[in-house]
Amino acid sequence: MAEKRKLEFFLLRYVPDAVKGEFVNFGLVALENGPDGASLLDVRFAKDWGRVQCLDPQADLEVLEALQREIRQEIGQMRDRAALLKRMEDSFSSVVQISSVMPALTEKIAVAEVDNVARMFLETAKVRRTREPAGRQKILDTMRTAFEDAGVLSLVNAVPAEPYTKPGDPFEFDFGYRVRNKGEIKLFHAVSMRASVDSAVLLAARYPKIFPAMKNMTAAMPILTAVIEAGLDENRSEVGFALEMMEESRIRLATINEMPEIAMAARTELGA
Repeated sequence: MAEKRKLEFFLLRYVPDAVKGEFVNFGLVALENGPDGASLLDVRFAKDWGRVQCLDPQADLEVLEALQREIRQEIGQMRDRAALLKRMEDSFSSVVQISSVMPALTEKIAVAEVDNVARMFLETAKVRRTREPAGRQKILDTMRTAFEDAGVLSLVNAVPAEPYTKPGDPFEFDFGYRVRNKGEIKLFHAVSMRASVDSAVLLAARYPKIFPAMKNMTAAMPILTAVIEAGLDENRSEVGFALEMMEESRIRLATINEMPEIAMAARTELGA
């Protein structure tokens, strides 16, 4: 079996209004970790600026094009990973943000893996972004109905990430509760992947940082379950990639069909 290569990806996002938080992915940067440190392996950019201009007709394309040229000059150079990311953040325009780092182990040729991830986030993002919220809402409704039918909806509440990250973090887990006399916190979050894997990848990237802080501050073991659609095609490369990332990040997986059992287990654990 070929040795797996350790790659890390992060997205470049155009964010014209930090308050609204709307963004367009326009670039993908790939790092490879080796015995001598991290190197900038490759970059990919969107084929045109159409989606950026749809979001912001006044976008300064010259600045973005100059940024592309600057990043391409770094390919192949060895860097300290933290220093590389910090330098990029410091030098980027205020309208360009870096996503959370997405780790990946692969046996594929590096170029093929970079191309695959680039297709996921740069080429089809427009379609995914318009469809994904409907899928997540359907999962949320199913979860809420299951908890209500089990008589525990009022006992399972949204759990903000802010106490375990930084002030102003708007993310929250959809449902959560503390298991009586067991020292566990059960968390449940709706993740739609039928049209987009973005939310799944983001959750997988963020949870490993939230987990230890929550564990230390609550003196309880967080257990996160991502509730996904039933019948997903795991042979789709992007779906398999996202599922593997979540599993590597200690996130359990359940489909919406399992919600009645999950809700009844919550009823027992809450003593309702």
